[in-house]
Amino acid sequence: MSSKDWIEKDFYAVLGVDKSASSDEIKKAYRKLARESHPDHNPGDPRAEERFKAASEAYNVLSDPARRREYDEMRSLFGSGAFRRGARTGQGGAPFDVSDLFGQAAGGAGAGDRRFGGGNFSDLFSSIFSGGAGGGTGRAAGPTRGRDVEAEVALDFTDAVRGVTLPLSLRAPGVCDTCGGDGAKPGTQPRPCQVCHGAGVTTRNQGAFAFSEPCRNCQGVGTVVDEKCPECRGTGGVTKTRTLNVRFPAGVADGQRIRLTGRGEPGERGGSPGDLFVHVKVRPDDLFGRTGDDLTLTVPITFPEAVLGTDLRVPTLDGAVTLRVPPGTPSGRVLRARGKGVARRDGPAGDLLVTLDVVVPATVSDTAREALQAFDEQTPSAAREHLDVRVRRNG
Repeated sequence: MSSKDWIEKDFYAVLGVDKSASSDEIKKAYRKLARESHPDHNPGDPRAEERFKAASEAYNVLSDPARRREYDEMRSLFGSGAFRRGARTGQGGAPFDVSDLFGQAAGGAGAGDRRFGGGNFSDLFSSIFSGGAGGGTGRAAGPTRGRDVEAEVALDFTDAVRGVTLPLSLRAPGVCDTCGGDGAKPGTQPRPCQVCHGAGVTTRNQGAFAFSEPCRNCQGVGTVVDEKCPECRGTGGVTKTRTLNVRFPAGVADGQRIRLTGRGEPGERGGSPGDLFVHVKVRPDDLFGRTGDDLTLTVPITFPEAVLGTDLRVPTLDGAVTLRVPPGTPSGRVLRARGKGVARRDGPAGDLLVTLDVVVPATVSDTAREALQAFDEQTPSAAREHLDVRVRRNG
């Protein structure tokens, strides 16, 4: 990415965040845009693909604290317009451009020429910010790490608890299979650039300083393709679908992000590939819930079972377990089945928490009504005694 891109592109506006946004806010905004504009969700929509690329480019800069700081500094430097063409000298003179000044100092370049010693003025700052001063190669010519890729996978509740391996199909840039990534037509090879001699950069001396910039002849690659690959048109990369087998560990939770190192987009010029981040969404189960490593289950019991007690057989994810309901159990009591929750590879399994719900029938037979009335007469209750005292006191 050139310094011109940094100056002209408002990455904060691309992501829809304020300049003072935190790292978490930037990440959240990027994820939302990436999901909405991902090519898999918008097949055949070039505008969505452009939005996806723009969001990825903005996040690639703003997610790195060092690069974000450089970006903010450069935008601040040029924000006032002091170095732009058209800024006046203050005495009503002709438009002044700092690049014109350098062009004149280099000799042979007129005031209207924006080149500095044969290089664009923005390349001066590109060299400074990329370590190009002193004859260094700079970022543009060296290996570039591939971008990170994000995907979302929905898991069944049972698979999330037990762990599962699933195939994941991704549609993302990859190396062209026809040319092997070198961009040349099969049967031909790229040739070393005659301008930079394969280095990818050219260095220009200006007095006591030396400035490097990407070679304009080969675009910083170091090689030139005379006959381009018909598949990728000389770029060396194509958008294609690839399938990965992703292992989701036992106990993976809803909203968790799994990182697969080196499974993102391939790097450029020998750079390492980016990473793949898989966001997990867990579908709810019709019986079980989850709280951390514990599974939860609500079980209805009858009034006689609550009063007299019973042995209750309840399901688990891999079978069943018997729990003792003691006599006089109120509705809402929680019974615990130890070790029947979420299994962990690095620790003990969670528990199954069973909440008892005493069911009151809406209608009863005459015989049942008589039995309940007899039960009520034989079991006087002081459950509301504290309320009755207040009622009598208030008259």
